[in-house]
Amino acid sequence: MGPRERIAEIERNPQLPDSEMERFRGYAVMGLPFHSGHILGLRRWPASSIGPEYTSIWHRDPNDRWTFYTDVPPQISCNRYFGSEVDAVHECGIDIEWTGPRSFRVATGRGEIDWHLTLDATRLSRLFTAICSNLPEGLWSQEFMLRSMGTVGGRLLRAGEMNLTGTAPNRQEFKANPLHIWTIPESAAVVSGVDLGPVGPIPEQTKLGDFWFPQRGLFAIAQSFVEKFDPVRHRDRIVKTESGIGVEQGEPAPTGV
Repeated sequence: MGPRERIAEIERNPQLPDSEMERFRGYAVMGLPFHSGHILGLRRWPASSIGPEYTSIWHRDPNDRWTFYTDVPPQISCNRYFGSEVDAVHECGIDIEWTGPRSFRVATGRGEIDWHLTLDATRLSRLFTAICSNLPEGLWSQEFMLRSMGTVGGRLLRAGEMNLTGTAPNRQEFKANPLHIWTIPESAAVVSGVDLGPVGPIPEQTKLGDFWFPQRGLFAIAQSFVEKFDPVRHRDRIVKTESGIGVEQGEPAPTGV
């Protein structure tokens, strides 16, 4: 099956993997760099253990300012783990429309983002997918295997540094399991009226916490695991505001569990 068919199946029947960690299953643009210095990312989790399904768009501008767009409250979205390094968050509607077997459009309801992507299965991405899809499930939770797979994936896909396990900015441990991988050779995006231009690596690879953003566009069907919230250890902000006061992880938040 191609990406559109696989995604449709996940959307129809979202299933969470087993774990005592907070967990998610769906698909993601792991990262997409533009020659202009912008970076875009996407997380679409039809299955989430911390609340309802959600979609989040990540944007970094050339001044290293991060903005997250989310269609659920940030406490039960990606800001739960990355918010301490995110400069702004907008809660808004987000639409994903597949326009072809390997192409789709992502847009925010208020028009801040209009993003078109085309996927490709290269010989090397097929090889990495074959390795990932045939890996025994038990090995996906092993740190040594995740570090090895990250190293192999980064080199094989020519994506630079790639880390499938580490610590998120809000201090939780994370583990990412990419199960199927495609590259993104073509994309066009407008963010807040700015055309981001052609895709391509940025001068210096960047990261949030221990998560590196690849130096070429990568799309993955994936599952993800994050350490459960600990009010003693995980006190970083989920949301930054103009006054500098944010919502803390330790404050009560709906979990939907």
